[in-house]
Amino acid sequence: MLYLAEVQKQKGGLLSGGSKTELKLLACQRSDQNWSNVSEETIAADEASKLNDGALVLVELSPNRQVQRIQEAGRPLVNILQNFSRQMEKFKLKEDEIDQWKQSLMFQVQELNRREMDMESRWEQLQHLENDVQRLEQEKQEVETSREQIEKLRAEVERNRQELEGAWEHLRGEQRRLDELKPDSPQGAVLDEGQSQLIADLLNRLSNGVGYTGILQENLNLAFELLEKQQSTLNPHWQQLESQRNLADQQQGEVEQLSQTLGDRQSEFEQIQNSLQQHIAQLQLSKAQFGYKQDFSVILKEQLRNQEDLYQQIHGLLAITGNMVFGHQVDVETLQNLPVEELQKIVQDLQNKLEIDSSFVQDQEQELNYKEQGIQELEVKIQQASGEELKNLEAELAEEKDLYQMLNKSLKPQRNNLIKQEQIFKQHQTILLQRQGQSVPNPTGDNAINLESLLCRIETQRQQQSQDLQTLAVEIEQLTADIETKQAEIDHQTHELESKHQELKSMEEQLLNLQTANAECWGRLKLYQEALQPIQDCLDGLRDKLQAISESLTHVQATGDSQLQTITQMRQTIQTLIPQGELLAS
Repeated sequence: MLYLAEVQKQKGGLLSGGSKTELKLLACQRSDQNWSNVSEETIAADEASKLNDGALVLVELSPNRQVQRIQEAGRPLVNILQNFSRQMEKFKLKEDEIDQWKQSLMFQVQELNRREMDMESRWEQLQHLENDVQRLEQEKQEVETSREQIEKLRAEVERNRQELEGAWEHLRGEQRRLDELKPDSPQGAVLDEGQSQLIADLLNRLSNGVGYTGILQENLNLAFELLEKQQSTLNPHWQQLESQRNLADQQQGEVEQLSQTLGDRQSEFEQIQNSLQQHIAQLQLSKAQFGYKQDFSVILKEQLRNQEDLYQQIHGLLAITGNMVFGHQVDVETLQNLPVEELQKIVQDLQNKLEIDSSFVQDQEQELNYKEQGIQELEVKIQQASGEELKNLEAELAEEKDLYQMLNKSLKPQRNNLIKQEQIFKQHQTILLQRQGQSVPNPTGDNAINLESLLCRIETQRQQQSQDLQTLAVEIEQLTADIETKQAEIDHQTHELESKHQELKSMEEQLLNLQTANAECWGRLKLYQEALQPIQDCLDGLRDKLQAISESLTHVQATGDSQLQTITQMRQTIQTLIPQGELLAS
């Protein structure tokens, strides 16, 4: 199981020996992203003796609490924090998305409530229109009743007219008969009493048969007033219908304009999207070149390290064989005159110091190897990263490279000093072995010469490869700057594309809402007109019928007046034909 622990070093006393290294367990990994606190527990771990006191490490323990593996916790903790940061960003994006959905749902609820209120208002208007229709139907029935009465009156007038015409025919017949009898009759005795009475009765019947149209004219005027009142009630609805039609035409124009604008914005969006794809392809090509050059740089660095190791080994070999002078020679004569015990103590001191310095240089070399491994891991991650993470990794890589160069530069004089100490130790050891009578192997001069020529060749290759590495570093730096520029352009275009996408989405929603509102407006207009038009047609039909009835009534009134005038004339004419005595008697 994997634990997060803190290195604790306890220095021992004079009697207890060296220092003791322990690990204080802080947290335990339950899953990939789940860590929990553990009770404070300390375990012994000599493997962490090379680590500093207070350092954080990741330690893997076996079931019997034995240390299986230890590694520094810096990089894994950074990865855990980065993952945690990414998870927080995802949670934040999810929360923003949920808030957007909430706002959208609230907007939809408000829109539904508004439409429901609008439908209720329209329903009330339809109810009023239905009431108006029912009232108009009643008035229509009243008008129909009036029309029937007028038709009856017209029939009666027609019957009276026919009777009047009959009376006129009878009167003309009597007048012709009188004209025939006139030469034989005495003066002033045209009609006898019976004929006069008959003609008087006929005239009275004609006078009484002429209908009175005053009441019918009042009813007709009342019907016209009711009709105009209904028309004045209906006119505001027609005006509202016309206003709604103008609003619908205006909304239709807005829909067409917004559709045109949306098409233009979609074209711009597609152009930006195509440009972004081209920049992404160029960025991938630059990243591929960057990866190839980095791989080649890693190979060159590996070759340089191998040549450095080979150079140091040959350099040390030449120093050991005495064929390379570092500017410090031992006093052989003094060493030859020293007692063997004292010389042996000096050799032992030199060996102890050499071992301490060698251990320190090896630790530094190991730290340098760790730095190199970290740089390689960062280079691998950079090839797979993008955006803000790529910039962070590149900055971290540059910092790690600076630390590596500084550590390598500071380690170089320590290597040379170690070689000098090893040379001095070998010289003292050689003199000691000679004085103790032991044999000392010496390399031949030819081999030394060959080693020196090989060393010069290696140095020449190192210089050439260093130049190639510097040139490659410049190219990698240029590619890095180019990648950063292209990445910045891609980020800008991505942000612009996202902004355009949101704008298009908003415009599409606006267009959809506007189209829906326009369709609803036209639907209301159609429904409104379908409700108003039958009422208007009914009123127009009633108006035409009432107008026809009014014209017929006027004609009937004129005919009645003419009949009364004719009857009066007939009465006056007949009175001239009746004898004076009979006239006085009547």
